[in-house]
Amino acid sequence: MDIRDATPGDWAAIWPFFHQIVAAGETFTYPVDLDRETGRDWWLLPAPHRTTVAVAADGTVLGTAKMNTNQAGNGAHVASASFMVDPGHAGRGTGRALAEDALAWARARGYRAMQFNAVVATNTPAVALYRSLGFTVLGTVPEGFHHPVHGYVGLHVMHRNLSKSPLNAPAPEGS
Repeated sequence: MDIRDATPGDWAAIWPFFHQIVAAGETFTYPVDLDRETGRDWWLLPAPHRTTVAVAADGTVLGTAKMNTNQAGNGAHVASASFMVDPGHAGRGTGRALAEDALAWARARGYRAMQFNAVVATNTPAVALYRSLGFTVLGTVPEGFHHPVHGYVGLHVMHRNLSKSPLNAPAPEGS
């Protein structure tokens, strides 16, 4: 699998699974009737932000990620990201690869942390993945998300420090 910057031409491959995921209404706070053009504008971010695709050897787009600052101004030192994996390719490491790439991108640009503002509590695969990558749940907005199956569920705010993360921590003294 290769992760590369997305191009406008990739939208044709992203849209089918993006639309499927958004229309299901289980994991994103986007309107379930989001149209193709608005979705493209929200997902394909201009520089200095970044949108990527994970691509199989045969050229199939397996998933996508977008990375950006979490806030503007004096909050611009914290990054954020969102990830979508084509459900037909889930469970094969695409989400992990996209998240690791996003963390590396944020670290390389000097962000001090990465924060996810809206991780649906019932999205257990995503929550488990983010925890395994060092994110913690800072808090949960009770009933912050209206899930089409489970009703009102929590919406996690998840955070990971990048300036002192295990993946880039300095060697212990005396080593």
